[in-house]
Amino acid sequence: MDLKQLEYFVRVAELGSFTRAAQALDVAQPALSRQVRLLEVELRQNLLLRNGRGAMPTEAGRLLLEHARGILHQVERAKEELGRVGGALAGRVAIGLPPSLSRVLAVPLTRAVRQQLPQASVSICEGLSINMQEWLISGRLDIAVLYNAQPTPEIELSPLLEEELVLVQPRPPGLSPDPPPGPVALGVIAQMPLVIPSRPNALRMLVEAEMANMGLRPMVALEIDGVAAILDLVADGAGAALLSRNAVASSSRPSAFQTRPVADPPLRTRLSLASSAQRPSTLTQKTCLGLLRSTALQVLASA
Repeated sequence: MDLKQLEYFVRVAELGSFTRAAQALDVAQPALSRQVRLLEVELRQNLLLRNGRGAMPTEAGRLLLEHARGILHQVERAKEELGRVGGALAGRVAIGLPPSLSRVLAVPLTRAVRQQLPQASVSICEGLSINMQEWLISGRLDIAVLYNAQPTPEIELSPLLEEELVLVQPRPPGLSPDPPPGPVALGVIAQMPLVIPSRPNALRMLVEAEMANMGLRPMVALEIDGVAAILDLVADGAGAALLSRNAVASSSRPSAFQTRPVADPPLRTRLSLASSAQRPSTLTQKTCLGLLRSTALQVLASA
């Protein structure tokens, strides 16, 4: 196994095509195919299912894909460390954000990185907190923002802030009520049809746990993973939702919704910054972590 073979395999597996991978890597397709085949011969495993529509990883291929991403990422970090000897803050930092925050944080964060770390690059991916924890452990991510994360030996956590969840409903036609509608008890919300993410989404688990403490269960109208899709369904009358104010404010149509605080008890989610406890952070990663913290506090506090 060598790094070139791993890189070629990862590109084919991610793009689902030898042709697209060859174009992305700027290599001849026969050479690409030969290197991937040599990797399969050495490992004595078929890594890709080849068909007329492209190539898909086998079970063994999916396992290698997770390892290979981490290996290649670690190599990039080693190069960065060597470059830092020369005094430059450079290299690539992979950051994971929940979908509810990516829309408002991605642009100001990348802007801050360009200003503070012009020789560094940032890649941002969205994911559920439970998935991003696994990506931190495997090396696919360097930093992540997690909801309601529990401490583990593999992950280092530092508190960021708390977000209040509000009841989101379609805005009634006509003028907005003055004063706006007051808080609504969680027990009352339990009797409303909800559009809510599927398990193991952190928000879903929080809502279920708080209702279970009261001997209640949510009335799930629809399970939808994705803030934008949830809001579209709420606007269409499919049910109510429990989301952060920021998620509503950053939507494409915030004026289409009415929000009400949740009471008895209020619902608050904990946001934490996370990094791997198994690998030392580079100076560039530590700087990005600080930029992520300051950007998140500035953007979310003003929402």
